[in-house]
Amino acid sequence: MIEHFLPQFLPKFLAGMAVNFEIAALALVMGLTLGLILAWARIASRASGVSAAAIIGLMRAAPTFVVMFFLLNIVPRDATLFGLPVAPSGMMAVALSLVPYAAAYVADAGVAAVLQWRAGSSHGALLFLPNVTRAFFVLVMSSGAGAAIGVNEGIAVLLRQAEQFPALGDRLALFALGVAMFGIPLQIGFALIRALQRRLSRVMVL
Repeated sequence: MIEHFLPQFLPKFLAGMAVNFEIAALALVMGLTLGLILAWARIASRASGVSAAAIIGLMRAAPTFVVMFFLLNIVPRDATLFGLPVAPSGMMAVALSLVPYAAAYVADAGVAAVLQWRAGSSHGALLFLPNVTRAFFVLVMSSGAGAAIGVNEGIAVLLRQAEQFPALGDRLALFALGVAMFGIPLQIGFALIRALQRRLSRVMVL
């Protein structure tokens, strides 16, 4: 039965996956901006370092779902600023909810990179790049939280299609397909990151 739905399902699912990657990209761009500021504050002075460390700790502990629903409910849906709507869309709310994790991760990686640079290891500092790339793939996986608020991303498409299958076997086959389609590109990405890290580590030893 599932094979009859694939021609209609696959384009929708791929479009949904593109939304997951878009959400992750938005979150990472915002996280890079905030994270690098916090990383600079961590190493600028003792006072700013203590404040930045406290902020990073809070962001690292912020639950994505809580932040997402807070953003959706704290700003009225008809709120405007200078005549322009400012209420976040569902997709933007998901991206913003992932910013605390992204910023905390970037800040930690940024501080480590600066310390490596100051120690004279430029290759060690370059590990910042694969670390940030890893964060992007984690954000892609975390963006599935958007299904809870109706964002038309990959997980939401998968769940809607699964509801149309009365047979458990067809549902399990569909879920397996979804896991493979998400998992294969993510695993390839992680493999490339590990290869780059190993190469940089060998250069550091030499």
